[in-house]
Amino acid sequence: MATRRPLVTVVVAVAVLAGLVLLITQSGVFSVLDPAENAAHGTEEENAPLPATGEPDRLTVVDPADVVDVTEETLSYDGDVSADVTYPVLPDAEPLTDFLSRTLDADVAAFEAANPGAETYSAEWGLTAANDDLVGVRVTSTETDSEGSREGHSTYWYEADTGLTHGSNELVAGQDELDRLNALVRERSPETVDGAAVLPVAALYDSVGFNPDGDLVVEFDTGQVAPVDEGPVHVVVDREEADPLLSDLGVRARDAATVGVESFSVSGPPEADKDGSTEERPGLISPVDDTVDCSDPETRCVALTYDDGPGGRTPELLDTLAEYDARATFFVTGVPVLEHPRTVRRAYAEGHEIANHTLGHPDLTGLSRDGVRDELETVQAQVFRETGYTMDLMRPPYGATDDGVAAVTEDMGLAQIIWSVDTLDWKDRDASLVASRALGGASDGAIILMHDIHGTTIDASHEIIRELDARGYTMVTVSQLLGTTTPGATYHDGRPEKKEDPEDGSDGQEPAGDPED
Repeated sequence: MATRRPLVTVVVAVAVLAGLVLLITQSGVFSVLDPAENAAHGTEEENAPLPATGEPDRLTVVDPADVVDVTEETLSYDGDVSADVTYPVLPDAEPLTDFLSRTLDADVAAFEAANPGAETYSAEWGLTAANDDLVGVRVTSTETDSEGSREGHSTYWYEADTGLTHGSNELVAGQDELDRLNALVRERSPETVDGAAVLPVAALYDSVGFNPDGDLVVEFDTGQVAPVDEGPVHVVVDREEADPLLSDLGVRARDAATVGVESFSVSGPPEADKDGSTEERPGLISPVDDTVDCSDPETRCVALTYDDGPGGRTPELLDTLAEYDARATFFVTGVPVLEHPRTVRRAYAEGHEIANHTLGHPDLTGLSRDGVRDELETVQAQVFRETGYTMDLMRPPYGATDDGVAAVTEDMGLAQIIWSVDTLDWKDRDASLVASRALGGASDGAIILMHDIHGTTIDASHEIIRELDARGYTMVTVSQLLGTTTPGATYHDGRPEKKEDPEDGSDGQEPAGDPED
């Protein structure tokens, strides 16, 4: 029996060893011990993206030290306001440098022009993304005037491969998507925010980015949508809700912003230096409705225009216009714009046209050309800062114009709009009389003059709008009525020339509103 024990021992040992081999193989230990597998795992760990840096409810932050050879430039501003503004300079990103220099200079100039009490303007920069040849630059500004200081933010997105710099509104796919995003922002805004002030216009969506998790973050400047003492306001929209609303640029920005940076550099100069984009820019709303054709023989168009506002009851007028799907043109003046900025934004957001009616309503023919320019530039700046829209129409107070006014408006890109129907509502504060004059003068191509600072005019407008609609008129903006206008030229009405069907089969002439030089 003793001679058989070694054989049994060997058999048992072999069985145990076989079991261990099977166990190790199934558990994957061999794969860990495999040098090739070890090398692969090491590569994965080395290539794993760094986590993005930033607070969970704010835009991500990139340390400038992690961007190769980035330097800082100080803006040289030629104006009366004391300006201390800096911006980044990245190698091989000259289009971005040029864009920031021009844009920040224009921002300071707009602040100075829009605020008679402007004192100082300062701005400093930070980076919110630097990956995949895309750079996000976030500018924090502090404006100080006679009423105190206010903080604001603007975020720009530079594509190094194309040389294009985009505003934050272009992170959204289109106006419909911006409308949906705006509704989400309203829902998620703090209680201190006036929901009615949150509107889908470019000036409000000028600082948009992402937190480290890829949620969308929208920043509002001090006083834009909440009381001034609340300071700047930011709203976060969850990634799963925001993602379907993003443009291709928005997706690229999200991906770049949610990855940490270790050593970023622009790969090289862009293929072609460009500035801006020709694609749709959400938040910039055209005063022309493509579904309306005033040259159609079946369409009768009339332009309701309101001067000197906005006034305290202008929102009531906007309600009535919305009820009848009507559009109007508001020739605004400086002080009312300062008093009712949210009304200006609402009118613009709802498709009405905003146009220039000077800062203080003087007779422009009694001013020097520099004086005329000052009156108009202030309001241009005010409306641009509230909406992002650059006006191209103006109305000279009292309809008074001359060669000097024409020269200045031509240089500023502004056509002069007079009127064909004067309701004299400023003189006769009688709603029924004002309505009678407006309706009595209404005709295809008419431009009707009223003033939304008078309560009796608001009362009259209810009847005017209702009756024009009943008569089959389409109420449109002046730009819709006139078509393309010539800067410096004057227009009194639409002078419509309807499309016809000539015997030769060619199209009839489009209405353009002939200028009166």
